[in-house]
Amino acid sequence: MSETVETTGKASTLPDGYVPALRTKYRDDVSQAMMKRFGYENVNQIPRIEKIVVNMGVGEASRDIKILESAERELAQITGQKPKRTVAKKSISTFKLREGMPVGCFVTLRGNMMYEFMERLINVAIPRIRDFRGLPTRSFDGRGNHSMGIREHLIFMELDFNKVNVVKGMNITTVTTAKTDEEARELLKLMGYPFREK
Repeated sequence: MSETVETTGKASTLPDGYVPALRTKYRDDVSQAMMKRFGYENVNQIPRIEKIVVNMGVGEASRDIKILESAERELAQITGQKPKRTVAKKSISTFKLREGMPVGCFVTLRGNMMYEFMERLINVAIPRIRDFRGLPTRSFDGRGNHSMGIREHLIFMELDFNKVNVVKGMNITTVTTAKTDEEARELLKLMGYPFREK
């Protein structure tokens, strides 16, 4: 169990008037394809991507705060947004963890920042994963949300490899308004998520 606290830092913003290509693709192509495939009665029923949550757990942070600070800095470089800190809600003696200790950081992306990150994830980062054979289709939660784990955050080109001391894993959750996993899978597939063929 964990909770979040604000950290200092400056979030970057996209240029005024900039519309990510994936946002245009959703509006012009994906929404029409979803309407045709599932026969929605009106446009408000078409599922959309609500937010993307990028989480980086840093267990060593309880012993060395510098590791957490570097994780926050790198996550800000990857997402372009200031991370929030995750702290332990409970004390767990087995892991030498006390309530209130920092255990990681995360970022919640919405709007243009979300679409811009998704573009880089699909077109640049995922193709750099070694021995990649497609995203597993079973990674949905039953409520239309998809999670993927990444073992090495170095797949993101925004990082300066010479300044990364520790290779970290991360979890990326795509939250949609879809009511079923089938709708969510089709939505993300049309957006360009490279799912594994059955």
